[in-house]
Amino acid sequence: MDETTVATFKAEVREELDQLLYWWVNNTQDREFGGFYGKIDQENKVYHSAPKGLVLHARILYTFSSAYQTYKNLEHLVMAERAYDFLLHHFYDPVNGGFYWSVDEKGAALDRKKQVYGQAFVIYGLTAYYKAVGDDEALQLAIGTYQLLEKHSFDKDYFGYIEALSSDWGELADLRLSEKDLNEKKSMNTHLHVIEAYALLYTVWHNGGLKTAIHNLLNNFEQHIIDPATHHLHLFFTADWETRSSDLSFGHDIEAAWLLQEAAEVVRHDVQKFRINAVHMAEAAGRGIAPHGGLAYEFNLAQGHLVEEYHWWPQAEALVGFLNAYQQTGNQKFFDLVLNCWSFIKQYLKDHKHGEWFWGVQGKVLAPMPNEDKVGFWKCPYHNGRALLEVLKRVG
Repeated sequence: MDETTVATFKAEVREELDQLLYWWVNNTQDREFGGFYGKIDQENKVYHSAPKGLVLHARILYTFSSAYQTYKNLEHLVMAERAYDFLLHHFYDPVNGGFYWSVDEKGAALDRKKQVYGQAFVIYGLTAYYKAVGDDEALQLAIGTYQLLEKHSFDKDYFGYIEALSSDWGELADLRLSEKDLNEKKSMNTHLHVIEAYALLYTVWHNGGLKTAIHNLLNNFEQHIIDPATHHLHLFFTADWETRSSDLSFGHDIEAAWLLQEAAEVVRHDVQKFRINAVHMAEAAGRGIAPHGGLAYEFNLAQGHLVEEYHWWPQAEALVGFLNAYQQTGNQKFFDLVLNCWSFIKQYLKDHKHGEWFWGVQGKVLAPMPNEDKVGFWKCPYHNGRALLEVLKRVG
């Protein structure tokens, strides 16, 4: 790597991180009802009556806790504390434990289901908050949520985790995370974020049961989720791990590549195997890279159709995943992919007028996708904020 190129890249990433976090501090806080606005569109218009999502608040908690842990900026601490307080006082279920999926703009419960994906992000955010400020209440709440997942969601027959449960942890007919997902018992996406959360929790709580759960999750990925021939991820499954989908998700491929390696390293389980897997999965994800440097959203194998949309989050994960592959191999082609992706983000995804990143771009001219959010149930500072923090840590 050329030292000047690396220095320039690092400086640009740090500047972008500062701008990104500044945007969230200055545009998203609901000072009337608490927490954060549930929806802000691409022109920074606030939808005051929009519901507020669990994932949004948990991801804000994670991002600003992580930023505060690194830089000790008091504005970041205030954001983390706001997210923590709102989660605790409005999303937490005081009767059954766990956290509701959504609340209204004032904080009253709307959808009380226990989506495991959402519980995982709460564990992730609470653990990051504990690491940042040492709040034992947050750690105990993270541990308690982990124990609820092990009690109610863990599949004792086939291992892995059932997608969703009712408010009182009973069965649900509709397990889908979103309307575009399949109504199946298990998904790659939920398992990826459970292992991500469990691995972070293990860094502060060296519990034997938690370690075993992470081992089991790594085995789930190796045995059922990662295709051994292509190194892409299967996406949806029956309870007994029969594959129910054929689509490829390039963003999840590259995100899982480094997150699974990280989890293996945390518990020292088959570390070399998952380092090798990380490189293979980066190679697989690289099949979705376009000539302009962007990483395509998905490939529909059944129709032979590439979804030529370039969403914000696969680009963010590509920065880390390809950088990690470079660090494992020293192969310059992976660092070139990082730089090309960064150029794509700066040119097409960064909103130079209104701030933050567009949801995505599409078409021959790579125009911003219409009617998408800057803030919403899914659009949060987690992917791009974490990627920028992770890049700075790795190139520091």
